[in-house]
Amino acid sequence: MGEQDEARFGTERREARWAARVVGIGVAGALCLGAAPGIAAAAPRNPSDSQLSAAQQARADAAARVGEITAQLASARAGADAAHQAALVALQDYEDKQAAYETAKAAAEAAAAAAAQAEADLLEGRDDVAAFARASYMRGTTAPGMTAMLSAGGPADLVERAALLDAAGTHRVDVLAQLTVLEVQAEDAEEVASRTLGEADQLQAQAADLLAGAQAQEIAARAQADAIDAQEDALQGELQQAQQVVSGLEGARAAAQQEAARQTSAQQEAARQAATARPSTPAPAPAPAPAPAPSRPRPLPGGGQAGPPSVSAAQTAIAAARTQLGVAYSWGGGGTNGPSYGIAPDTEVFGFDCSGLTQYAYARAGIAIGGTSRDQWWLNRNQQVAVGALQPGDLLFWGSDRYDYMSITHVAIYIGDGQMIEAPDRGKHVTISSARTSSSTYFGAVRPSA
Repeated sequence: MGEQDEARFGTERREARWAARVVGIGVAGALCLGAAPGIAAAAPRNPSDSQLSAAQQARADAAARVGEITAQLASARAGADAAHQAALVALQDYEDKQAAYETAKAAAEAAAAAAAQAEADLLEGRDDVAAFARASYMRGTTAPGMTAMLSAGGPADLVERAALLDAAGTHRVDVLAQLTVLEVQAEDAEEVASRTLGEADQLQAQAADLLAGAQAQEIAARAQADAIDAQEDALQGELQQAQQVVSGLEGARAAAQQEAARQTSAQQEAARQAATARPSTPAPAPAPAPAPAPSRPRPLPGGGQAGPPSVSAAQTAIAAARTQLGVAYSWGGGGTNGPSYGIAPDTEVFGFDCSGLTQYAYARAGIAIGGTSRDQWWLNRNQQVAVGALQPGDLLFWGSDRYDYMSITHVAIYIGDGQMIEAPDRGKHVTISSARTSSSTYFGAVRPSA
């Protein structure tokens, strides 16, 4: 993931729905007004003031209901957004714990191998002692020196055999001492293997608990957001219907007024031609409405400084990110090797979350930036960049607390000209967006290529 300036994404969803409604209302009004000339010949019916007033009152009532619940919806949406942010944080907690488990698992496997080797060495030592015991039994004595002396061919042979037996006796003492050491080593290795395996199992259980919690939070947050959208759609639908009624009546009145004006104008023209009096002065045309003043962009906030970027590394990372445009957002998906299936509830979605995309992009440039968005900030925190000094390849971050990097929940890669590439949120795809550095949740930027 993940994912993110969630407030902006929620606003975009609402604006998209409202824009569709406004277009519908505009079309309805246009149809009413456009039909007026064709209806003029049939003397269009002018709605009464009471009819128009009743429709306007119904629209006002619907708008009031929307207004009354707007605050409640805003509060509920804030709660849903907060739940989604908490799920993203929990997801990163799980990924951290899973990484610790992988490390502990590797240590446990190494300890188990060491224990197996120690056991093998112990068995070999025991075999040496058993072989000595068998040989002694077959000779009928554990003191082969006596047999050697009795069988010696002469004094010189006796001296030589005594020296060899002395060395053999020393070797047997060494074998027994080594056997004792091997037994201690085998016991120690088994204890270490058991302990490290227990630690790995404990970390795995903790990771599983964190994952389950993160998944539950994300599923609940999505359900909450969908319920709010449905409630908002119903209210806006009611308001839209009332607005269409008003637009239809206003269109009919406008058509009737245009027809009345046409008839009056025709009567006046006929009277002018019949009379010898001076012509009447036509009414002045209405002044055109003033054009709206163009909006001015807000200035962007400042930040820290970093060294100059490696242009080749930044360009490689951006090029890699561009190859993934259109790939689906997948919660917990993607990484160094490219897109992948996410974790529940996105186990069937093949793609990237926000940090998976940036990790993949910089891996193609040979730079390891970390797996989660907050890791990517922390590992590059000494290369922070001011908004006014942003260069292509810089990483942009968003979070709920500007003074706590653990609150970071979204990351994107800056590509220049006020734009960035990001894996935005569920239901969306890797895309090029405007860099939201003026957002209240903007956390900062770093330069991995420096």
